Amino acid sequence: QVQLEESGGGLVQAGGSLRLSCTASAVTFRIAAMGWFRQAPGKEREFVTSITWSFGTTMYVESVKGRFTISRDNAKNTVYLQMNSLKPEDTAVYYCGLRLYGTGEYGYWGQGTQVTVSS
Repeated sequence: QVQLEESGGGLVQAGGSLRLSCTASAVTFRIAAMGWFRQAPGKEREFVTSITWSFGTTMYVESVKGRFTISRDNAKNTVYLQMNSLKPEDTAVYYCGLRLYGTGEYGYWGQGTQVTVSS
């Protein structure tokens, strides 16, 4: 069973930076993409960014463009999220997701890591 382990969350002041990591284990099929989603209190989970495993094509939600950068290490089955110029509205639980080839959705999720940005 695929497992995703996230790390790197924490408390930071507005304008600061954090780097999240997510490593996938027990992956026996080809990874199509990995991504980051977030859920703030009282809100639904929203897409933040994703990266395709073969070509490294990235997508970002408009609100994080120019501030967040997703990257991957294929050999380590690890995806990173560098978050700069953090804002209080970035406060949320961040979840890592994995999508396998042949599927149309993210079928595997990490446990989530809390990111809190103070003003």
